[in-house]
Amino acid sequence: MRIIFIRHGDPDYVNDTLTEKGIREAILLSERVATWDNITEFYCSPLGRAQKTASYSLEKINRTAITYDWMKEFSYFIDDPTTARHGVPWDFMPEYWTEIPNMYDKDKWKEAEIYRSNPELIPAYEEVCTGIDAILEKYGYKRHHNYYTTEHTQSPDNQDSTIVIFCHLGVTFVMMSHLLGISPAVLCHNFFVAPTSVTVLATEERMPGKAIFRTQFVGDTSHLKKGKEPISASGYFTDIFQG
Repeated sequence: MRIIFIRHGDPDYVNDTLTEKGIREAILLSERVATWDNITEFYCSPLGRAQKTASYSLEKINRTAITYDWMKEFSYFIDDPTTARHGVPWDFMPEYWTEIPNMYDKDKWKEAEIYRSNPELIPAYEEVCTGIDAILEKYGYKRHHNYYTTEHTQSPDNQDSTIVIFCHLGVTFVMMSHLLGISPAVLCHNFFVAPTSVTVLATEERMPGKAIFRTQFVGDTSHLKKGKEPISASGYFTDIFQG
């Protein structure tokens, strides 16, 4: 089983669509997606910037995507205690979040006061986890504690199902936190996926009936390099390495 996460193109957040740069990125991405064989299913966030990004790839290969509301960006706003910013529940200053031990714990991060300040946030996280587990169960993978069980057997080199999810930075990290057993606070603060970047997770099934997800790569933008399109820094707070 393989999951390919794709972040939307360079965003026009005001109009929930893509900038002209984002459109160029999405077109280059579509050329990459068109080379992928045997994609089992495509999924997409309901938000305009993700739908627009997906449209170029889907049109090129004559496919459609299933849209789930819970795949929208994880925008459950909080008031940042350091900057007074009212916005997404990440991008905290390091002197704040790194001093809270629970932020590093895959379960106890939910106890952090800042996340509890928005009563919708934790239920929304659980909804995303339930949603991705429901998709995986369709392909025969059932959650069991911190790994997955499956009735079929396959070698590590024989991944029989591949799904593609067009969505957003925050919700991608929420899903990855669940699949990999990592606090989403760590992923959101210490990792970056650029617009139209590709992230791949796949199951290792070294014992019959037992599977765990492992990351092959995070935030790959080789299609932009190939197309001579600079990597967007949207959501990043330092200089982008363009090499």
